[in-house]
Amino acid sequence: MSKTVAEVMVEVLTGAGAKRCYGVPGDTLNYFTDAVRRSPLRWVHVRHEEAGAMAAGADALLSDELALCAGSCGPGSLHFINGVWESNRNRAPVVLIASQVIRDELGFDFPQEVDFKAVYATGTVFCEEIRTPAQARRMTAMAAQAALSGRGVAVLIVPVDVSMATAPDEPAFAVHRARPVVRPSDAELDRIAEALNQGGKITVYGGSGCAGAHDQVVALAAKLQAPVARTSRAKDFLEHDNPYDVGMTGVFGAKGGYDALTACDTLLLLGCDFAWRQFYPTKATIIQVDIDGAHLGRRHPVDIAAVGDIGPTLDALLPRLRPRDDRSFLDAALAEHAKAGARLEKHAVADKGPIHPQYLTETIARHAAPDAIYTADGGSPMVWSLRHVASTGRNRVLTSLSHGTMANAMPQALGAQAAYPGRQVISLSGDGGLAMLLGDLLTTIQEALPIKVCVFDNGSLGFVELEQKVEGLLDAYTDLKNPDFARVAEAIGLWGRRVEHAADLESAVQAWLAQPGPALLDVVVARSELVMPPKVEARQVFGTALYSAKAVLAGRGADVAALVKGALE
Repeated sequence: MSKTVAEVMVEVLTGAGAKRCYGVPGDTLNYFTDAVRRSPLRWVHVRHEEAGAMAAGADALLSDELALCAGSCGPGSLHFINGVWESNRNRAPVVLIASQVIRDELGFDFPQEVDFKAVYATGTVFCEEIRTPAQARRMTAMAAQAALSGRGVAVLIVPVDVSMATAPDEPAFAVHRARPVVRPSDAELDRIAEALNQGGKITVYGGSGCAGAHDQVVALAAKLQAPVARTSRAKDFLEHDNPYDVGMTGVFGAKGGYDALTACDTLLLLGCDFAWRQFYPTKATIIQVDIDGAHLGRRHPVDIAAVGDIGPTLDALLPRLRPRDDRSFLDAALAEHAKAGARLEKHAVADKGPIHPQYLTETIARHAAPDAIYTADGGSPMVWSLRHVASTGRNRVLTSLSHGTMANAMPQALGAQAAYPGRQVISLSGDGGLAMLLGDLLTTIQEALPIKVCVFDNGSLGFVELEQKVEGLLDAYTDLKNPDFARVAEAIGLWGRRVEHAADLESAVQAWLAQPGPALLDVVVARSELVMPPKVEARQVFGTALYSAKAVLAGRGADVAALVKGALE
């Protein structure tokens, strides 16, 4: 029986493992959505395509399976753009079906015509147009193959007259899931082992490439008596059950991880591509192992570099290493990590004044399921989640770190919940972030996705405000005049509650998490809460002092007092 191009595409994509497609239907997409309707695929009808791309990215990243998003021509498929960049930079295997006007009108500035290849080619791992029905199966297989093997977003541009056309019989192109074991050569491993065996103060710095290699990294640290610092994206993979963990470094990190990196004489980078050069050691032998050879030496000069998956690489490296007994550097790093943790915990308490966002985050984590999935908006909710949600080895924390977008948390929670209907999914949303894509709260009802949304309601674009102050500028245009988000949620059909006092928080969190359906908790948190980096630089001190002087002259003395109080605490 003959099939349309749209039917062939759906057949190939489901054969590649896709189970869900996120999007908004419309004109040039109609033949594709009709094919989806008659397939095993679940269509998740979002209210904005940007949210759909973020949801698909979370789905794919967490499930390690292909996820889809699809839109109509012109504005429809163009709206995916920010979510596509977010998902691609998260290395999530997603295929975007960008439907297009008919081929005969291309190039004539036809209404809603957009050159999608020019738009998407630079931010994806694959971007091609299906030009003829005979290309349908082959091109769709190539797109899915690229998304899965290249770990990113593949874009298929499909003119509507192609999608509705009958696909001819052609060779059975299909998608293949390769699972190679990749490790450095013996000569490279010997060179790495020699450098580590000669090292004095050794630090291991692990990134998201350590997923699945937790036990090998801990065994390595035990043999070398080395502290293990980690990137923010490695939290889920290296924090739990790790007596050598000294936390994160970087702007969101703390002094334990910072000191372990900057004070070492030998640094082993494992599956990380950490971008901030000021947090690398100035005088150390640096060794890097990464599955992507293009990442080697990309961020900072390294002395030894090798390509490999971290688990197999460490399996082969460990027998080459001499056990060490000297724990002095490790113990100093662990002691600093403990002190840094105690400083972070000072604000995670129920004071009589405004609710500390740290206390809110820890209260949620204390009552959440051990395998809960958290998403957190770019800005301060992301920092609080990374610092105050303890890894259990079963839970996950998903944030926008590489792309750094606003409004990622709630849409990503939608995708996580669709992929894992039996797990608790918690969105830690900023008030600015939630408002930006507020319409997709409707998706929780329409698609029966029982996510739990907590709004960190401080009436401002808090992280932007802090950045302005550190630069010595008066904060400008960061105020947010918010509604009662709980009442908005109730009007949509969610359970909603607003909390303004710390004494009411614990019971409200418990009630919120216990709801069987989607629920929103609007929590008024302290606006002046500071996100302190592990090391305060002179430039930041000068900038903040300059802001303080300007603010006092502008009649904002109370704000300066709150800033100073937060810094001293």
